Amino acid sequence: MDRPTVVLALVPALTEHLFAEDLRARLASVAEVLDDEPITDFASPRARALLPRAEILLTGWGAPRIDAAVLDRAPRLRAVVHAAGTVKLHVDAACWARGIVVTSAAAANAIPVAEYTLAMILLANKRVLRLREHYRELRRARAWARDFPDLGNYRRTVGIVGASQVGRRVLELLRPFDLEVLVNDPFLDEAGAAALGARLADLDELVATSDVVSLHAPALLETHHLIDARRLALLRDGATLINTARGWLVDHAALERELASGRIDAVIDTTDPEVLPAGSPLYELPNVFLTPHVAGAMGTETQRLAALAIDEIERLARGEAPLHAIRAEDLAHLA
Repeated sequence: MDRPTVVLALVPALTEHLFAEDLRARLASVAEVLDDEPITDFASPRARALLPRAEILLTGWGAPRIDAAVLDRAPRLRAVVHAAGTVKLHVDAACWARGIVVTSAAAANAIPVAEYTLAMILLANKRVLRLREHYRELRRARAWARDFPDLGNYRRTVGIVGASQVGRRVLELLRPFDLEVLVNDPFLDEAGAAALGARLADLDELVATSDVVSLHAPALLETHHLIDARRLALLRDGATLINTARGWLVDHAALERELASGRIDAVIDTTDPEVLPAGSPLYELPNVFLTPHVAGAMGTETQRLAALAIDEIERLARGEAPLHAIRAEDLAHLA
């Protein structure tokens, strides 16, 4: 596939963030981009003119769905290269059935999520949420460690739920710290957990014994409300729940009740629903650090996703296998 033809398909406003000038130049050097303006509707006249010439669809957030009808109009298509995470929303099973290569930049998106998570784990064990409120109230010196005898990151227990790409990256980032790290994942055995620097644990054990529980499981039917009222009740007093995965994983009504009691803390980047209603107590509770789904690639970080996608296009152009291909059989357990 010598200098393949590429058609962009994503939200047009995102291209400025994704493709900085140097990345645009690099893409142009390895592929012929048929139109700088991305397609948002495969039924449009412009799409119908471009698809017959496309060898690669370079997709991103907001890409329209690529189904059998679209493939019928793109007889030269060989690959869908996604400059974002999940491909489930826009890549139809027909792509794999026809031998189309599908790749994802989920590995690049995992980096900022893991960085955010690491920062929040360390801050949670320093009891920053509680200390901030106490300091704001008292406004004077105090023996803070007497108020919070468990304050600190030495020999604390962190539980990672899900050895996903993000979960594995978090485990890697935790290695330098003097922490006991537990992991729970149905596809992981004890040896696999040990290789990741963690101990495999039953989910109930992990929740009940960890000072911080961080969620990195995919949103699947079997993970809906994985952290339910019963498991929330298992959390230690003063423990912190971190969710940078999906609100789907947590029973939010039960979570609101636990947080309103003041018994636990939470760092919440993803909610159910998203966005929360204006009257949700999570906006106001002092033991909640709530962010608007910003742990993943934002701003300049999105360029890492574009760079990975261009890497994949370069490999395809050289006739090499991509490094981040998604197989049809992987979809059942991927986010």
